[in-house]
Amino acid sequence: MGDNGVANEGSQARPTHWLKLTVAYDGAAYAGWQWQPSEPTVQGVLQDAWRSITHEEPCFTASGRTDAGVHAEGQVVGVETTSTIEPRRLLRGLNALLPDDVVIRAVEPAPVGFHATHDALRKTYRYQVLSGPVPPLFDRKHVWHWRAGQLDTERMGQGGAYLVGRHDFASLESTGSERSSTVRTITDLTVTSRPADGGERIDITVTGDGFLYNMVRTIAGTLVEVGRGAKPPEWVAEVLASRDRGRAGQTAPPQGLFLVRVEYA
Repeated sequence: MGDNGVANEGSQARPTHWLKLTVAYDGAAYAGWQWQPSEPTVQGVLQDAWRSITHEEPCFTASGRTDAGVHAEGQVVGVETTSTIEPRRLLRGLNALLPDDVVIRAVEPAPVGFHATHDALRKTYRYQVLSGPVPPLFDRKHVWHWRAGQLDTERMGQGGAYLVGRHDFASLESTGSERSSTVRTITDLTVTSRPADGGERIDITVTGDGFLYNMVRTIAGTLVEVGRGAKPPEWVAEVLASRDRGRAGQTAPPQGLFLVRVEYA
């Protein structure tokens, strides 16, 4: 038995089965989820830990490829494996090997052929803004610090309501996406606030059946335009109808974005 508390396995052939991992991470130190040869990534450190325990070369599928600096509370990862190590021991062993900013929250059996990307029904993201004159200290890598005046969260919520439903979100997509369709359904969008760290913490929480490249960050940048009074709430509907990325607000910085949860059948 190794130092991680998981017994090493032999190389004999075993039946294949699928597992579902729920992963949380602070993305500040990583160049995103997806493995890169010369940059630290969340997939990279997870693959290293998996190899050490199972002696397999894993083929992970993730519910979404978060970008550099983006965080997750409930990223879902699927893996096909022949390992006979029971899930609770895999959970303990992986967490013993992973760095402090990556945590496996659950390891569960998954249906045959489980694919974390294609099988996802809904995803929820949260974008965090800290509005106030004093820079955040402890949350500096987890919020967009907005220091250019107070944001009106009621108006932001009114603007966000225009995005709920099934729409073509081409105007809220950054270039570089490989998606064949820009039509998506947002089922819920809320804007809430509370006092925090010398200012006001504003959370923009969005649930939908899928998201385009940088879509949530562009939603945040667009709603901030409404919140600061530069645009009326109904301008969001005009942006949506235009299908023109140049009409929307800026792409908010990555550190404020969290993948909260992913739902499956």
